[in-house]
Amino acid sequence: MSVFEQIDRLLLTAAVVLVLVAGLLLLVRIWRGPSMLDRAISLDVIAALIIAGLGAKSAVALDSFYFPIMLVLAFLGFTGSVGIARFIAVRDRPVVTVPSRAKGRDAGETKEGPK
Repeated sequence: MSVFEQIDRLLLTAAVVLVLVAGLLLLVRIWRGPSMLDRAISLDVIAALIIAGLGAKSAVALDSFYFPIMLVLAFLGFTGSVGIARFIAVRDRPVVTVPSRAKGRDAGETKEGPK
């Protein structure tokens, strides 16, 4: 094995180790939260890490078989993130206070935001 092949193998091994460590840290973030948005972002980053892991696997094997799979995973990760963001936006809709002309106890009504 030449020096360049050894360096290449060492860098690919380091990349795989970093992807695994990042995956473990993201699992901790999903477990601890604290909000739904943190969990959603962590799931999106895990999809990116899976894509990076497949890229490292294809680089180690010198095979381009995983490229279409990586493309499909990227599309699914994007659509999943958009779906979760829309769910959170609908769930966390702010309450709008509409002033009225009535004086007294019911001076302002509260209504849900626009649909």
